[in-house]
Amino acid sequence: MDSFYFISLIATTQGPTLIPKTDVGKIFAAIITFVSVGAVISALVFIFGPLLGTVVSEGFDYIKKEERKLKREFEKDTRSRRR
Repeated sequence: MDSFYFISLIATTQGPTLIPKTDVGKIFAAIITFVSVGAVISALVFIFGPLLGTVVSEGFDYIKKEERKLKREFEKDTRSRRR
């Protein structure tokens, strides 16, 4: 039970209340810390990845639309100056 509590404190970045005394315990704590941080990052990417993809896609569409608009205005100004 102590090990589960210890891992949950590390994973939630509260820090351990129990400090490992052996080298094996310290290695285990270090590895489980990296694994838990990786799991949190993976979960966040899995949850918010599609939303971020949609936002980026809409941003690119907006930029393309504005680019076409500016190009039309530039061509219109260029034609009017030639006359």
